[in-house]
Amino acid sequence: MEGFFVYSLREIPYVAITLMIAFTFHEFAHAFVAYKFGDMTSQKQGRLTLNPLKHLDPFGTILIFIAGFGWARPVPVNRFFFKKPRLAGVLVSVAGPLSNLVLALIGFTIQYGIAQTEIGPNLSGLYEFLRVFNWLNLVLFVFNLLPFPPLDGYRIIEDLAPNHIRAKMTQYEQYGVLLFLILVITPLDQYTIQPFFHYFVGGLWQGLNNYFIQMF
Repeated sequence: MEGFFVYSLREIPYVAITLMIAFTFHEFAHAFVAYKFGDMTSQKQGRLTLNPLKHLDPFGTILIFIAGFGWARPVPVNRFFFKKPRLAGVLVSVAGPLSNLVLALIGFTIQYGIAQTEIGPNLSGLYEFLRVFNWLNLVLFVFNLLPFPPLDGYRIIEDLAPNHIRAKMTQYEQYGVLLFLILVITPLDQYTIQPFFHYFVGGLWQGLNNYFIQMF
């Protein structure tokens, strides 16, 4: 699950390119770590690839531009094949959001690195793209760590929880999905999800900008 915010016409090409990269690396990261821990499911279904066509969900992607919320195709993971299911499950879940953080760090490095060159002032279009690229990847990093099913944050908690709590979580998971959808697609998001993002993503954004300004 990914995404948030509606964009201007000028930003749409940048958003489209960013989502193609961000969604692809996010799902590939899940598939790669699962494969390394012994689950061949994603490989057999052709998902152990950086081909965007294997990971993008057409409706979920289009919906982002219409409603500001959407998703990619989830990578299938079969924990039965893991020798250490809990550890592997956590690492597989963390891999997706972490890939988006890594992409953002790469984007910041390129942005501030180019700014130090002579051609930097002539690359306003690239700067605008990198701004969208960095912001969206930070949004995806934080968003996917929210503790609601079916997001990665929920799966991490599920794998860390004792068996008796995990059983309860499974029992009530459908209600968690419903609560998540209510918080995201109704006006309640203005009082719940949106403030959360402005605080955490905004703080992370500002902190990284300050760090790279000092580094360069």
